[in-house]
Amino acid sequence: MRILDLFCGAGGAGMGYHMAGFTVVGVDLVPQPDYPFEFHLGDAMEWPLDGYDVIHASPPCQAYTRMGGLLRSMGTAGDYPDLIAATRARLVAGGTPYVIENVEGSPLVRAVRLCGSMFGLQVQRHRLFASNVMLMAPCCNHGVWRKDKPGLHRHQSGRSRVVGCYGNSRGVGDNLDVRRAAMGIDWMGWRGLTQAIPPAYTEYIGRQLIAALYSERRKGQINAAYRVFRPDRPQGPGARSQSGDAHQVGGNGRHALHR
Repeated sequence: MRILDLFCGAGGAGMGYHMAGFTVVGVDLVPQPDYPFEFHLGDAMEWPLDGYDVIHASPPCQAYTRMGGLLRSMGTAGDYPDLIAATRARLVAGGTPYVIENVEGSPLVRAVRLCGSMFGLQVQRHRLFASNVMLMAPCCNHGVWRKDKPGLHRHQSGRSRVVGCYGNSRGVGDNLDVRRAAMGIDWMGWRGLTQAIPPAYTEYIGRQLIAALYSERRKGQINAAYRVFRPDRPQGPGARSQSGDAHQVGGNGRHALHR
């Protein structure tokens, strides 16, 4: 199955879908040399959507983060457009199964929330996932973390329950390997990590999508078989049209459905 990874960044989401079993194709407006799969430089809002089983989109989140107010006060909020509504409208119109990911506080509809504590990770990184496919999510389990990690920022002298993967890599005890391990990511640099979601999230989502797609295909096969063997149609030699009686369709003793 093929999935289109829009606003793909350095490939955190894409890797999770790959682990779930998808063939991944990424699109981003910015070059992504660390992206581990087929990559296309382009505008996610204009890229063709046909030819994929699922579309994933992670539109810019800055408008809904804690930094949103700061960006507005600095006059730089326009550098990070709010594309959630436009992205949703485009994906709904396309009719393909889709997932939209964004931060808490974003206007996603009927979204599930995932957290690092659900997957044994050392980051919290709450993220929302909305889809036209039913998704399930476990509950957070923040109690599994202990205060044994480096401080989240350079002004924090104590220890933290989780590893911070954001900012400009100037926190107390900053170490790229520590951050990579906490996120379950081993191929991207610091800037990519600050924007990425852990692959475990989309592996979890991807497995649900694949199960749903196979279920729908199975239903389609059953419906197609029923259309072939409709009880009001003669199906073979000696079949009785409109009789309501079962009729033999072969020499193996099996019979078609009857009214």
